[in-house]
Amino acid sequence: MRRKIAAGNWKMNLSFSEARDLCSEINNVKIPNGVEVIMAVPSPYLYVLNAIARNKSVSIAAQNLHSKDSGAFTGETSHNMLSSIGINYVLVGHSERRQYNKESNAELKAKVDIALANGLSVIFCCGEPLSIRKKKTQDAYVAKQLKESLFHLSAEQLASVIVAYEPIWAIGTGVTASPIQAQQMHKSIRGLVSKNYTSKVAAQLPILYGGSVKPANAQDLFSRADVDGGLVGGASLDAASFTAIIKSF
Repeated sequence: MRRKIAAGNWKMNLSFSEARDLCSEINNVKIPNGVEVIMAVPSPYLYVLNAIARNKSVSIAAQNLHSKDSGAFTGETSHNMLSSIGINYVLVGHSERRQYNKESNAELKAKVDIALANGLSVIFCCGEPLSIRKKKTQDAYVAKQLKESLFHLSAEQLASVIVAYEPIWAIGTGVTASPIQAQQMHKSIRGLVSKNYTSKVAAQLPILYGGSVKPANAQDLFSRADVDGGLVGGASLDAASFTAIIKSF
């Protein structure tokens, strides 16, 4: 049985007091059996929030890391910095970093490699913009992202990866891919993994949906055969909304 995961990406939001309170509230939620909660928080809060998150089902994740061990990279964060404060997860390839920071598939491959080589699990984001969806070439677009950044990994390494499919046209727009559209892409991704690895590896890979997940649509999305949870944006900033999503499984 695949892992069921409710992940929240706080992006660049919340004051420290707000972040601390939100983390404490989620930490006290009675999380359904078999469900994992991961919160990707702003880097200044990683250490303190990781200390607060003592619920064994709740983990704190970084939103980014650098592809080098160390060096003259002002403003960046290394894998060693994350590991040294007990962080086990990191987002790689979020659409906003691809867009605003011009992160290429090759650079993301390097980030995946350094994270996995140093004991960090990766939440790898992939997804297409509206122009690609309109051309109906989204499957090939996402396949290229996966092939160029992930499919060099061994099956053992891939076991430390969570894939998050995020249709870029549905992030922060209020527009959500329908559960049918989400299932179609998740099935396509799983089929691609099966083709490049084995059906067993594909069957064990958690694939999350990320694109305007809300309490109103979470249960329908999560009930789909190949949707194993969500990478939640705005709704993860509100304790009541995120709790409802966590309980949607």
